[in-house]
Amino acid sequence: MEASGMTGRGILAAAGVLFPDGQGRVLVVRLPYDRKHPVAIPGGGWEPADLSPRETAEREIAEELGFTPRLGSLACVDWAMSRTRPPIVAYLYWAEPLTVEQVAAIRPDAAEVGGWVWLTAEEAGHALPPRLSRRVTACLRAPRTAGPLELEDSRPAGHTLRSLPADGPAPEYTGLAAAPGLAAGSESGTGTGTGTGTGTGSELASGSDLAPGSAGVAAAEPPMDRDTYYATRPRIRAKARALFTDGDGRVLLVRLRPWDGPRGRVPYWTLPGGGVEADRETPRMAARREIREELGWEVEPGPLLALDWQPGVAADPGADPATGRDTAVLVYVYDGGPVTAEQLSSITLQEQELVEWRLCGSDEARALLSGPSWSRVAAALAARARSGGPVELVRGRAAAPGVGNPPAGEHWGHAERDH
Repeated sequence: MEASGMTGRGILAAAGVLFPDGQGRVLVVRLPYDRKHPVAIPGGGWEPADLSPRETAEREIAEELGFTPRLGSLACVDWAMSRTRPPIVAYLYWAEPLTVEQVAAIRPDAAEVGGWVWLTAEEAGHALPPRLSRRVTACLRAPRTAGPLELEDSRPAGHTLRSLPADGPAPEYTGLAAAPGLAAGSESGTGTGTGTGTGTGSELASGSDLAPGSAGVAAAEPPMDRDTYYATRPRIRAKARALFTDGDGRVLLVRLRPWDGPRGRVPYWTLPGGGVEADRETPRMAARREIREELGWEVEPGPLLALDWQPGVAADPGADPATGRDTAVLVYVYDGGPVTAEQLSSITLQEQELVEWRLCGSDEARALLSGPSWSRVAAALAARARSGGPVELVRGRAAAPGVGNPPAGEHWGHAERDH
């Protein structure tokens, strides 16, 4: 469904970082304000001025630990739902191992980080809260070549099921008992720092809930209650689309019914799909629903091919709020697979929204689609031809060229909606 600009709104976004060391351990931090789940991975919540989740991760580490990390590939993307808060889409990145000099230069912001320590994978599995533990454990257990992993509520989905069981045993949660260096004050445990953060960033990245309770260590009072915190956080929208091709490699596109937009009644072509109804479904569920509503097909989406982050107007002055870019939009592109002549003959278009469908070769698709949309399609086609997880994109282009992402298609600069 494309008709409502509010479709899919109400999603929180966050980014965290996995810092490995030379001994196979990962860096965890203690949250001084969280009594229930005090151990977390460094990171925090997306802000509208961030160009991408990768930029969120870099900013948060600079604010929390006092240095700019060298990020590697995206480890996973996790769509985490809860009855007590809006859904959170969490990006988790690998970082290059820290040098001795970088470790020595860590200066934690005392309002955000009460200490830090290195833990083995097993220790981290017990120390981190259950949802975050599953997320981190999945990244540590799966081969790097399987990444980025697709997770739903921190459990494997899509292509990740080739490498990990659907719902493997979760480590017993023991919190600070599994990280005694944090409980007692590690060798660099408390830090000093003078930051002025909200004191809730890493909590958002972990997908846990602030709550009172005892964790065996003194905790500062949270700067605001949980409901107020979530109510004040910025939100994004998400869309789910499917890439279908015929036996000749042509891409299935649909044309939306013309609408009275800022550029008049212009034709708009796109991949089948639409907004994620964030309060009730995951992107994979949304793709399945949108395919049924728009084409009349009952199709199970295949592997996740691309994650395309479309920054909002606060981060991209060229974004047009009138076309839904008042905030960031995250586009999930799934592999719909090959289609047969019989399937094509059975298409039943959703007449309220769609005018026609067409199978397009690369030249025609490039001409019909906006620049970022064509780049996204080209990147998804390339991802389909290789192993591993989805390609990470920003406006259709590789988020970090040369870092776990093949080059995306060229930007063709069409002046149309780009998501």
